[in-house]
Amino acid sequence: MKHADIKEAAEALFNEQRSPFGAFSLGSDTHHAVTIPDAVRRCRWISVDINASAFGLYFVSPSPERARLVPCFDSDYPGVAVATKFISGANGEDIVRHSRISTEPRWWTGDGVAAMADMFGNLAWTGQMAPLTPGSSGIAFPVHADRGQCGLVVFLGSEIALAQDALYEIHARCFSLFAAVARMRPGDVGRMRSISKRELECLKLTANGNTSEEIARLLKLSVHTANQYLTQSTQKLNAVNRNQAVAKALRLGLIE
Repeated sequence: MKHADIKEAAEALFNEQRSPFGAFSLGSDTHHAVTIPDAVRRCRWISVDINASAFGLYFVSPSPERARLVPCFDSDYPGVAVATKFISGANGEDIVRHSRISTEPRWWTGDGVAAMADMFGNLAWTGQMAPLTPGSSGIAFPVHADRGQCGLVVFLGSEIALAQDALYEIHARCFSLFAAVARMRPGDVGRMRSISKRELECLKLTANGNTSEEIARLLKLSVHTANQYLTQSTQKLNAVNRNQAVAKALRLGLIE
């Protein structure tokens, strides 16, 4: 099943008024009113359906040269799971490149879970990859949305159960979830303080995995000034940290 087929499957779920998020009906009002806590709950329902123990939703960074996954939320929300730090680091580079050109799911298994390796290995239209986090097992679903945004919905666990006939529906639910998150706008967007060009440049470079020192060098700024721009943009976006500010900026189309 290709990207167009997955999108078609998601649309079919909408048309049938079946909820790709679990118990809720996916009427347009519910779809557009989604918040991050809503999205976390709905991702948790998908996780329960496949018996995963953890999950995360990520945006793909805009830079083609420096591949990176930008975390939006994970199963430790409002905190950040240790696994997310690995996945949003260098471990995610290969799957980011894959996600930009394909929607084929990728899976991996740790030592001692041969039964799950057999289960994943029997799934059509999936491929194996190196572990996203050390000693873990899981499956990653590439997802795309409007404005060319793409991302990844990741499920972790040593006892994941996913039958072939459920694979496409789970992927369609991930597509729907990512589309809803990508469409989100903060309620006070009209009152949001204007973000300067320099602040956006710093956010974009952060999304591409650059450190404050690297941003300062690239923009010919002091490290203190680069950090100040990042702090200001984080405050203006009402985010709790840089990563959340980058995820919000990507969702809003402020950086591409």
